[in-house]
Amino acid sequence: MFNGIIYNQGRVKKILNTKKGKSIFVFSKIALRKKKCVGMSIACDGVCLTLVSYKKKILEFYLLDETINRSKFKFLKIGDEINLELPLKYGQDISGHICQGHIDTTAKVVKISTKGSSKILEFVVNKKYKKIIIEKASILINGISLTISKITKNGFEIWLIPHTLKLTNLSKIKKNHYVNVEFDILSKYIKNYIS
Repeated sequence: MFNGIIYNQGRVKKILNTKKGKSIFVFSKIALRKKKCVGMSIACDGVCLTLVSYKKKILEFYLLDETINRSKFKFLKIGDEINLELPLKYGQDISGHICQGHIDTTAKVVKISTKGSSKILEFVVNKKYKKIIIEKASILINGISLTISKITKNGFEIWLIPHTLKLTNLSKIKKNHYVNVEFDILSKYIKNYIS
């Protein structure tokens, strides 16, 4: 489990394609205990991935086709910055919301505007998800716990404060870029129950 509060980032240094997926190698200064970290889960732009190896601050993850097809990692390239979050520890404060690291889909940026030192991003998303988009509900975007500020005809809007822009890769986002999206787990359970 994660809570969508980002303190660390990494940069993609190498990508190896295989028949059933790809291995990615990410440089990061994130603090890990070397002897106990291999095998742990780390949220990478919101996707829960297993750490395969760790050497000289290079983190290796293996992505299956299911993860690649469902996430923005299908567009991944060397040099990309990735938001990283370690799993929650028992008793840790939850500043964001409960996140599983199970990405539902991607969303495309269709508009970026500014309001003072903040940014407003508008996303378009597959219409099958419209029923679980709720104004003022929590949403995970690239691993960041955010709030849906407005529902639009084809998606939703979020606001980004300067602090979030400073600590995450959304500071570099541009129109037509894609992001990973995990909808609030409560919304998904209620929709499934009603259906």
